[in-house]
Amino acid sequence: MAERYRKRPVVIEAERVDRDKLHRLSPEFRAEVHHDHCCAGPHVHTLEGPLAVSDGDWLIKGVKGEFYPCKPDIFEATYERVGSGDEPSDEDRIRDAMAEAQDHPGRIVTR
Repeated sequence: MAERYRKRPVVIEAERVDRDKLHRLSPEFRAEVHHDHCCAGPHVHTLEGPLAVSDGDWLIKGVKGEFYPCKPDIFEATYERVGSGDEPSDEDRIRDAMAEAQDHPGRIVTR
């Protein structure tokens, strides 16, 4: 009998691909999109080999720094937005609130 598993909550970085506007990707993501002779059209070199990048795909930077494309329907079913890279994460906010509470015992901090 098959066992059931839940995907661990990890935060990834991703950008939506528009093949006509690849120049709008961040430099880090744009550097991962290749146009060499192994494939017809833009693609990403992955551990499984080159994978084509199509309009509307999401380009994902995984937890180990690897890049891979993801179809929009799979992305929407798997991920939810948690903020931009410029915003503090929930973990950062919690850590900061706990540090502030330790620095000022007895004070109630609200934001």
